[in-house]
Amino acid sequence: MFSQDGSPADRTHPVPEAALEAALAPFGSSRMLPPEAYTSPDVFAWEQRNFFTGWQCAGFAADLDGPGAQRAEPVGSTSVLLVRGKDGVLRGFANTCRHRGHEILPCGGATTRRSVVCPYHAWSYTLEGDLFAAPGYDGAFDFDAAQFPLRALRVQEWHGYVFVDLSGQAPPLEEYLGALGDRLALHRPERLVVAARHTYVVRANWKTISENYQECYHCPEIHPELCAVSPPDSGENWYAPGAWVGGWMDIRPGMATMSLDGHSDGVLIPGLDEWSSTRVDYLGVFPNLLVSTHPDYVMTHRMAPLGPNRTWVECAWSFPVEATSRPGFDPAYAVDFWDVTNKQDWAACESVQRGMESGLASAGPLSPQEDGVYQFVTMVARGYAGQPVHVKPEAQPV
Repeated sequence: MFSQDGSPADRTHPVPEAALEAALAPFGSSRMLPPEAYTSPDVFAWEQRNFFTGWQCAGFAADLDGPGAQRAEPVGSTSVLLVRGKDGVLRGFANTCRHRGHEILPCGGATTRRSVVCPYHAWSYTLEGDLFAAPGYDGAFDFDAAQFPLRALRVQEWHGYVFVDLSGQAPPLEEYLGALGDRLALHRPERLVVAARHTYVVRANWKTISENYQECYHCPEIHPELCAVSPPDSGENWYAPGAWVGGWMDIRPGMATMSLDGHSDGVLIPGLDEWSSTRVDYLGVFPNLLVSTHPDYVMTHRMAPLGPNRTWVECAWSFPVEATSRPGFDPAYAVDFWDVTNKQDWAACESVQRGMESGLASAGPLSPQEDGVYQFVTMVARGYAGQPVHVKPEAQPV
């Protein structure tokens, strides 16, 4: 649970104090988190109680299109029920019936109905979560349906994404995300159309996936396709308010986007300026969302940790409606490139995981090219220490 200021309520350090101090040392003299941060069931349980109860991405608002649309999405160690009401408002509920706890929908399931109905004993709720039918309870045991609404959760739509706060105590979403909205303003993901999705189960800790995402130090070794279209030594990272880390990289001259040969079968996202049309931004939102903005599409990775060494990842590709509405539009040019790249990354992350579990690993130093990793690691370390993850120190990495 989060405290009122957005910091973890459980202030017991899940890693040794000395390891925390080493991770929080100034950039250039700091160390990575210790191996137990990636392997220990106790650390993982602490993270689930603290990091994965505040604001997390639970999917796309467009997946709940119209009154009565309902979806169950993975969030942290549980699933949440998202429902679009008759008034158009998106609401979130615990995905559990108030009768015997049966799931309203299986995780990943979706339906559209005029009410929310439990498939076990047909308890039925309004789209606002109020119980209005409990078969067999008429006149029984002085039963009061008003006492058994679905458990409401804090939900907010933001730039086309759905965020859920399981704790109900996290800071306002805009405060939590800080300057991130400025980075997405030109691409406007809320007006894009999801045209493809892939899901993966990566045999690695969720933090390793985020750390890998924040640097291209590894790119010359494992990503020949990426390096052919984007110089791995280009770009730089930002340091800005909010619970996110990110930076940008160039697309090589003469190439339109990130695809296997640099061509695009889509269209430029309307409203982009000249610089945004020649680069890719990589944005990591703590704890479970990675967003990369391209000239012609936006790619999203959404994560749900399954254990210390397993992470569910959904990768989705969104394109302008001007592209998706064209006859014969095929998103494969983007999907194929990133499926290759994703699998290269997953193999590297899984190797890191095996190394961490070897019993012989230790916390290593960061290179000058890994300032984004440093920002992420210190965010995690501040959270371990009981500090709000979205409040960054004034001094930035140099």
